Amino acid sequence: HVQLVESGGGLVQPGGSLRLSCVASGFGADIYGIGWFRQAPGKQREGVSCISDSDGTYYADSVKGRFTISRESAKNTVYLQMNSLKPEDTAVYYCAAEASCSAVVHNLPGAINVWGQGTQVTVSS
Repeated sequence: HVQLVESGGGLVQPGGSLRLSCVASGFGADIYGIGWFRQAPGKQREGVSCISDSDGTYYADSVKGRFTISRESAKNTVYLQMNSLKPEDTAVYYCAAEASCSAVVHNLPGAINVWGQGTQVTVSS
């Protein structure tokens, strides 16, 4: 049974940090691209970051320099470290598995077959 489970969301003040985790089960998180999408109220789901099976990384312009994606293969886990958070980062964050990172890079959430349940990130003072 293929499954992704996110955790680590919460309420943080502007300028603060959070680390999201995505634990994969039923498959090896190091043989697929694992990406993060986010969806704010009233907006479409957008690709944020991805790490490929060869550990190549991608970041959307809106988060470049603030977010860092990494993988811990021994724990079958991908992390998204989010620093210097802004109110516009407020959204539900979803991790997703795909063969490469193309769905994240080209912002095609409809191409994703395996999703986590999502974790809420709220940036507010």
